[in-house]
Amino acid sequence: MRALVFAALTLLAPAAHAKPCPPAPFGDTLLYLRGSLNNWAAQDEQAFEYRCDAYFLNLRAQGPQEFKIADEAWTPDSTLGSDAQGRLARGAAAVGNYRLEFRGAHTLRLRFGPQGQPTLDLGPQTFKPSPPARITDEAALSTHFDSRYAGSKSPFGAQPRGTEIRFSLGSSRPGLLRATLVLEKRLLSGNQEQLHYEPLQRIPMTPEGRGLGTGFTATVRFDEVGVFGYWFELETDRGRYALQNNKDTIHWTREKGSMGPAVVERLPADTRRIRRYRQTIHAADYAVPAWAQDAVYYAIFPERFRNGDPSNDPRPGGGRVQDRYQDHEVERHARWVEKPFKPGSGDGSDGVHNNDFFGGDLAGIIEKLDYIKALGANTIYLTPIFRAASNHKYDTADYTEVDPALGSQADFKRLCAEAAKRGLRVLPDASLNHVGADSLYFDRFARYDSRGAFRGGRIQADSPYASWFSFDPSQASPDRQFKGWVGVTDLPELDKSSRAFRDFAYGRPDSVMQRWLDLGAAGWRMDVAPWVPDDFWREWRRAVKAHRPDALTIAETWFDASKYFLGDSFDGTMNYIFRSAVLDFAAGGDARQLAAQLEFMREAYPAQSLLANMNLLSSHDQPRALFALGDRDDSSPAQRRLARQRLRLAWLLQMSAPGAPSIYYGDEVGVGGGEDPFNRAPYPWADQGGQPDESLHAELRRLTALRQQHAVLRQGLPQAPLLATRQHLALPRRLGEAQVLTVLSNADTASRPSVPLSHEMPTRWRDALSGEVFQAVQGRLTLPLPPLGGRILLNE
Repeated sequence: MRALVFAALTLLAPAAHAKPCPPAPFGDTLLYLRGSLNNWAAQDEQAFEYRCDAYFLNLRAQGPQEFKIADEAWTPDSTLGSDAQGRLARGAAAVGNYRLEFRGAHTLRLRFGPQGQPTLDLGPQTFKPSPPARITDEAALSTHFDSRYAGSKSPFGAQPRGTEIRFSLGSSRPGLLRATLVLEKRLLSGNQEQLHYEPLQRIPMTPEGRGLGTGFTATVRFDEVGVFGYWFELETDRGRYALQNNKDTIHWTREKGSMGPAVVERLPADTRRIRRYRQTIHAADYAVPAWAQDAVYYAIFPERFRNGDPSNDPRPGGGRVQDRYQDHEVERHARWVEKPFKPGSGDGSDGVHNNDFFGGDLAGIIEKLDYIKALGANTIYLTPIFRAASNHKYDTADYTEVDPALGSQADFKRLCAEAAKRGLRVLPDASLNHVGADSLYFDRFARYDSRGAFRGGRIQADSPYASWFSFDPSQASPDRQFKGWVGVTDLPELDKSSRAFRDFAYGRPDSVMQRWLDLGAAGWRMDVAPWVPDDFWREWRRAVKAHRPDALTIAETWFDASKYFLGDSFDGTMNYIFRSAVLDFAAGGDARQLAAQLEFMREAYPAQSLLANMNLLSSHDQPRALFALGDRDDSSPAQRRLARQRLRLAWLLQMSAPGAPSIYYGDEVGVGGGEDPFNRAPYPWADQGGQPDESLHAELRRLTALRQQHAVLRQGLPQAPLLATRQHLALPRRLGEAQVLTVLSNADTASRPSVPLSHEMPTRWRDALSGEVFQAVQGRLTLPLPPLGGRILLNE
């Protein structure tokens, strides 16, 4: 741990300084600690405050943490990290992440020396942040707006182009003189770090009398497709204010605010600080394949699911392509039920990442199709199967071939055909953002006869793939002559503006997209979608839908995916917001925070996309659900039982919520595991020495069968929560006359919440799992709930 010595900092009354305070080195720019403890997001809770001669941040954390200090947009000059020697550096010298170890509550102090050199000190928590200026203006404080209340905004949620939306706000006290609706349009380019709103209109709202107070209204017709921001400027005889979105954090998302009731704050000098409400306006003809809302996914990491053909297993010292990893040997596990190797962990592996193999393949998936169907899944999502050196296959070597260790093109065609016989679809994964350094397109290790663009570590300007990459021959080091995705030199980033690459990917009749759809794929899940230009996805979608109108397009986005649901790029997303919110609740988090996340998506996403989203709890990129819920290597039997009950609670919501549930292979039988590579453990087949948890397995089969039996659980539109308290949540959905009400509790003891019903709702409800019938009394439904459990109720 670094020196922790500024305990005597009197942090601080400004009067203690004899000299005048110098201006902040970064002016009005806010700096954030962004790292492993907050998913690298710019969060208000980790914003530094400048106080006279340094930036301060109070932080509670445990253990070693990697981070950088940066503004919201990762502006290079405002980014601090580690230099090559591990010291704190700024700008171009900040080549890596800075590391500190935390042990509870601390204060971080960031200072700059006479030459601008940064110093970061870590000490006991002694800093007292400046409190926000208090607002006492009753006219402003009593002004209300709620984006989910029909009296404030109508119609609700995402809307097609050409819709007129009425906005209305009101104050219960006199003194509100003027209200202006400020309408802006979000710049749709790149990932969420490129956050910018262009001003569109400032619309004076029309006043109308409301008892002792005043109301204001405005109507806007939205004739353009896009994601719009809006807020309200208020003027009273005591000042000007912003009526804006709340401060809720949406998982993984840079923009704050879950929408709903508005917050009044003083009008800032820099309006970029205002938290906008978002309004999604999509194409009038935006349609999603009808089958998507009925999907239950089974997500498979093919190398770890089932070994159906041992003859194609990678083996050290062999002479086949699958027996080498770049310029290294592969490693082969002796037993199927071993843990994946992690270099540097002392497990005896060779220190090379992603080169250990168990032998899973397409033949193994074909062998277990009946198992997948019996589980209740109807769509198989496969992480990449293209030829690639690694076990994860995101380092594509050849987009036109199945990796020899997984099988052949004929095996993929057979998989799709056999799946179709059982009513299953197959959705493959592809990255069009980067390839592997060991690929025929790049060929850094000179293993192909394809004239790769960087064959043998040298730029080949005459390569047929030269235009696919951006090179800098002025750099001496080969690692700096090309751009690795997020700095990873094993993954050379593609130049997505290259016409030659676009034609190869989707533009030609023999393109990658068309080839695999013709072989039986049901659509595509696209890797790291936010790093690919938006105009690329627009072209790509047109090509996909022209070739197969019913092909499903799913984006890998972790944050608010609204901009992909405008009708010109994707049908749905991997719903990491859902994952994080549900697991937080199942682990004991506040049910109101879960409600805020769900309500945000209900409002921001078009219904057709909301129903098509891939609602996951585990993935190959995140710790498995059981691990997140407390089942670790050192857990006691009681802790393991508790984690499983929490998982059952999460499944109850996953199978009854809008969106397509996604089951990560092995979750159904109790497979755990933390960060990569342990989240990619083999499925514990009993005939390979594994011990699947058949009790969990039976419970999930019961829930998937319930979802398949009742259309309202698949296609019903969600409505506002009827109850959201610290530990209880009641979520209604409706499809025609059919209604479902999911009531959940994360309390560790039995409880009896009382759910208020709307007047359109029936009074008699039947538990879809137990068959019990419950009768509402005077508009309230009182239910006995078990600890960490809930009920799925259907109208009688």
